[in-house]
Amino acid sequence: MSALGTVMLSGAGRRRVQTLVIGLATMMAVAASVLGGSLLVVSGAPFGDAFAGQHGAHLSVQFDAGRVSAGQLSRSGDAAGVSAAAGPFRTATVTPRSDAAGPGWPVTVVGRGDPGRDVDEVALLDGRWPARSGEIVLSADSSLFPTMGMRITFSDLPGGPALTVVGVARSVTRTADAWVVPSQMPALTAPGSGGYQMLYRFTDAGTAAQITAGGTAVRESLPPGAAVGEQSWLTVKKSAERDTALYVPFLIAFGVLGLVMSVLIVGNVVASAVGTGTRRIGILKAVGFTPAQVVRAHVGQALIPAAAGTVLGVLAGHLLAVPVLAETEEVYDTAPLAIAPWVDLTVIAGVLGVVAATAWASAWRAGRLRTVDALAVGRTAAAGRGRRAARLAGRLPLPQPVALGLARPFARPARALAMGTAILFGAIAVTLTVGMGASLGQVVKARAHNAADVVVPAPPPDFGRPGPEKHPRADPAAVAAAVEATAGTGKHYSAARVRASVFGLTGTVDVVAFTGDASWGGYTMVSGRWIDRSGEAVVPTPFLAATGTRIGDTVTLTGLAGPVPVRIVGEVLDPRYDGMQVFTDAANLTAAHPDPTETSHHIAVASGTDVTGYVDTLNRSLAPLGATARAGGLDAGSGVVATLNALSAILTLVLVAVAALGVLNGVLLDTRERVREIGVHKALGMTPRQTVVMVLTSVLMTGLAAGALGVPLGVALHGWVIPAMGESVGLRFPGSVIDVYHGAELFPLVLGGLLIATLGALLPAGWAARARTATALRTE
Repeated sequence: MSALGTVMLSGAGRRRVQTLVIGLATMMAVAASVLGGSLLVVSGAPFGDAFAGQHGAHLSVQFDAGRVSAGQLSRSGDAAGVSAAAGPFRTATVTPRSDAAGPGWPVTVVGRGDPGRDVDEVALLDGRWPARSGEIVLSADSSLFPTMGMRITFSDLPGGPALTVVGVARSVTRTADAWVVPSQMPALTAPGSGGYQMLYRFTDAGTAAQITAGGTAVRESLPPGAAVGEQSWLTVKKSAERDTALYVPFLIAFGVLGLVMSVLIVGNVVASAVGTGTRRIGILKAVGFTPAQVVRAHVGQALIPAAAGTVLGVLAGHLLAVPVLAETEEVYDTAPLAIAPWVDLTVIAGVLGVVAATAWASAWRAGRLRTVDALAVGRTAAAGRGRRAARLAGRLPLPQPVALGLARPFARPARALAMGTAILFGAIAVTLTVGMGASLGQVVKARAHNAADVVVPAPPPDFGRPGPEKHPRADPAAVAAAVEATAGTGKHYSAARVRASVFGLTGTVDVVAFTGDASWGGYTMVSGRWIDRSGEAVVPTPFLAATGTRIGDTVTLTGLAGPVPVRIVGEVLDPRYDGMQVFTDAANLTAAHPDPTETSHHIAVASGTDVTGYVDTLNRSLAPLGATARAGGLDAGSGVVATLNALSAILTLVLVAVAALGVLNGVLLDTRERVREIGVHKALGMTPRQTVVMVLTSVLMTGLAAGALGVPLGVALHGWVIPAMGESVGLRFPGSVIDVYHGAELFPLVLGGLLIATLGALLPAGWAARARTATALRTE
């Protein structure tokens, strides 16, 4: 090994604490960066590959067959900006019944003679494309469980046509729930209903504005009011990437925190090594090392632990990505997703480059030192710094060890600033994690609507699966009557969940129809108001985005016995079912004859009523009806939230550990420089306990100041991260989700800076207390 290599290894081995600090800080930055960058790149890969391979439609538009002809729609493919078009295809929203008993869910059926090629090439996953009337291909995403050979009956249509499932397919942009040959469509279209579907690809379609411009050009070439609904490929893409996209904003925040902390710690460690090793630098130059070699030696001493931390960080990033990407792999039946090698290489090169540049800047002073000057400098710190602060502290009515400790940061202001910065970032991370846990708790609470004291859950749906005969379901009216008749019932409402369709959207939307006042049930409003009269509805944010509507607009629910128009009066926070839900009053659906088998009942007991006794009494009344009540609201569990909380806790613990080790490094250097001074104090009567107090007090003000500054910065970072996380999944969060910090809770977080400083200073304080007086006085 060369002499330069020997110097690098010996320096890294001699400074074990500094080596550990650099390695951990680098590992933290690399792990968060690899995980965040990989999720950003890999999460969209399955959808992106499928969209490119199937020539997905940038915009699918539903048209009213009574206002536009097939010929006019065919010519709309020549509109400005349209690069390719497919259609017109006849469409119908129908409610099929499978071989198995169960509620019928509306589906959008499209008549297509083949799977297509240039626009929205439907991928066959099993079976074949329908060749004649009487055959149907189901989408893999259909509400019906697709089984080859299954018979589907459309009993609500004249003649009750029955079709046989001959294939299972998937449209990457979800343009239909099922496909039949065009000749089958007249039998599936009720008089006065049905429409046309057109699929467009645009020359420029990378942004929402470009999609809007393309859609406007298409509509301008057609009669006014012909288009009754549309769906952008960007909406489908966001839904496909929903879970993994949620992680990216907070991983970016932790990655930046880790990287900045790495830069500060590396710069501080190298600068300290230069300052305390001035004599050693002079010796190296005296034996023939050039200035460039001296600088490279210090840079190498930083790069050795940084390289080890980088390797561990890459491994940690890959391991943490496994559970996050597992669900994405299943959506499009792709092979296991692998993190792109270029992401690893970019992060590795970026982090090591930043470490090398920082170390070089800090070590440049070592290269410029004259050999004679370096050899003439001893280990003892220059006298005179902080004397004024020491005199002022000595006049305070404080014990002498405390006064000496309070004055110490002024003797080494640069080192105190470096320690304070490390504590600052630790306090920011802790504040962000506490706030994020509280915010996610509010989201889970809004998701579960668990304000009820007692709930009678709805029976599970059959999902159209063939199977044994199901038990009779409880009559919702009978259950409601039993609830009303039970002593101790306070407020009560029932929620019937039915499936419907909306023009322009494939698949179904969940319509929750309330009987009674559900405003107390835990529904969190984002904007607008709750429903208070017939004909009104509230919807989640993703529904507004997918349908292009806003508060005050009217949407029409189809797929029931008749169309149901509802006016949107509020925006509610509810991330379930991709936000495709409509909450309305049950009276709106009476004429549409919904299937009420999926009805839950929610009860708030009267004041002073024992919930356990109430449940026992109610269950005696419900037993003959086949229903069961239980205490508490509906399940609020969320795997994504649990993963987010665990991931943020792990990254925060690493950041806090790095911050504490940064303090340990600074205090250790300080106590070693002051070893003779400490010996003098001990000779004058300072006890080991007083020595510990002096050392710990030296970081007291630094920790408090860093905590006081870190908490508001953490609150500000939380105010950016949480809305960005919501935006990444198409949600808007109300103030109750973002404003989760309260004055009484912030004070312990401020003290967290002091705790980090104390933890980091404990070991050096113990070392200083155990040092023998005679040994300390002999040290130069």
